[in-house]
Amino acid sequence: MGLPTSMSRLRLAWYTLATLLAVFTYFYGLDSQHIPKNGDEYPYAHITRLTADSGHLLPLQSQLDNMRNTKPPLLFWQGIAATHWGQDWTLWNLRYPSVVYTLFTAWLVFLLGWKLSRKMETGFIALLSYLAFFSTYRYGRPFLINPAEVFWFFLPFFTLLYWRHTAFDSRLLVPLLLGTEVGVGLLYKSFALIAPVGLCLAWWYLHYRNYRWLYCLRKDALKVAVTTALALALFGLWFLLDPDPQSVWREFVVGENAGKFDPHGNYLLKFLWGGSSVWALVLGYPMNAGLLAIPVAAVFFIAWRRRVLLMDAEKMLWIWMIALFIVFSLPSQRSARYLLEAMPGLAVLCALNWQRISRKAFVVSLVMMAGVLAFIIFVSLRLQHEMGGAELYGPMYWVLPGLTAALILIALFIPKLTGAVVNVAALLVLLCFAAFLRPFDGAYGNYSAAVQQYAKGRDVWVPCNFRAHEEGYRFILPGAQVHGYHENLGLNAAALAAKYNLFAVQMPLQDKDCAGCKVLGQRLDIRSRQSDSEVKQMLKGEVFQHLFVKELLIEVPGVNSKVVASEGCR
Repeated sequence: MGLPTSMSRLRLAWYTLATLLAVFTYFYGLDSQHIPKNGDEYPYAHITRLTADSGHLLPLQSQLDNMRNTKPPLLFWQGIAATHWGQDWTLWNLRYPSVVYTLFTAWLVFLLGWKLSRKMETGFIALLSYLAFFSTYRYGRPFLINPAEVFWFFLPFFTLLYWRHTAFDSRLLVPLLLGTEVGVGLLYKSFALIAPVGLCLAWWYLHYRNYRWLYCLRKDALKVAVTTALALALFGLWFLLDPDPQSVWREFVVGENAGKFDPHGNYLLKFLWGGSSVWALVLGYPMNAGLLAIPVAAVFFIAWRRRVLLMDAEKMLWIWMIALFIVFSLPSQRSARYLLEAMPGLAVLCALNWQRISRKAFVVSLVMMAGVLAFIIFVSLRLQHEMGGAELYGPMYWVLPGLTAALILIALFIPKLTGAVVNVAALLVLLCFAAFLRPFDGAYGNYSAAVQQYAKGRDVWVPCNFRAHEEGYRFILPGAQVHGYHENLGLNAAALAAKYNLFAVQMPLQDKDCAGCKVLGQRLDIRSRQSDSEVKQMLKGEVFQHLFVKELLIEVPGVNSKVVASEGCR
């Protein structure tokens, strides 16, 4: 793995700059309300904030119906530490540990790709592929369990593959190390993850022993037992330290985990048909890859065609992917998100087979990127037009999509550069999307400092469409006592004015402001979770009527607002 010649130094410079771009992309816009994410971020932030306010790490605190011990405590403790017990309550502080975890995982991917191929370039391709996966970008930045979960569950398998014979032959030290790594992961996610991890570890040891069952049982069964027992013992610390372990059992073990096996109907029918069917899970790996879905699908085809020629490390990474698929196909709830732990290994497999992937697969990906970029440019222009005289996007904004388009064209028309450019182009498209969202978090997307100060300490009613969605308004109106009303109730400004003294209401961009209302402030926002009818209308071209809205903060003097907890998205 020595350092190379002048040509290789040029490539090294390219991949180093590409890696710096990836790091910048993951930190850029990290404080945005609108980054790609999952709705669980707000409930997790809610639990973290209330637990921090209690002054104790346990028990976890929540005002949400049936959502308190929804996950083990490590994520919430991470949030408490990052925000200094809630004193620095910002999205950036909540989220930056997630990015750190994601970048650590990318570093492991780089080292493993380099180690297995003995080529530094392969390590860079693995790292960039992993960071270019849309699932990594979507779940690897927000305040979610996934970044830590992926790191801690990939680390044991990295350990075994990187130190191969030394790690597999270790009698006690490595099994104890693996148990500690898995145990930390369980304290982020769930004890249930011991199933795919234990299955894969046993399978890996069996594979390492060339499927000599009795020999493997004699040599390695105790190692797997030590690893799983230590991991479960670490998870059991939650029950030992929590002053209310009965609630942990009832809410987490029975409600959160056993509940996933409740089919709410015919189990076999849902296994074979519908959005949570096993077929939806089959598509999970390419779906998680996003703009790199076609090259990832090509890797599956290549692996099948070369199945007798695969080196041992490749076979073991495929075993990890199969083990996750088998275990997560059993619950009645199935989602591509459950396969995230395999994506680092899949990135390594992509890199090891990068030269075998047909250029046509990369070209299709580049065309997809060009389509997404064209859509971003189109929406930017339309939104700028809809806002009239407001300058949402300055001259510097247009430089980024211009450079991205140029790079895509270079990769399309210069074949020898296609493989080296495709990951960078995907990252640039993600960066363009983040840049497009910035006005929604700048002056146009926020209330003025004077309005924020006016609302501080006051009860404010805000629209919500998902559990704890109103938690996001604590970053928009810091210090306000925020309460949610469900936007699906269809209440207009007049109806809200009859109920609330101080409230926010959203309306289409071209609607006139509330006549006779005392409007304290206004901001630009993006609506999420549109109804089925609204989605159909958006597909017919009515995007701006249902996607972008203006939000007014209105005060109605003389109205005596009454806080009713059930009105929010609980």
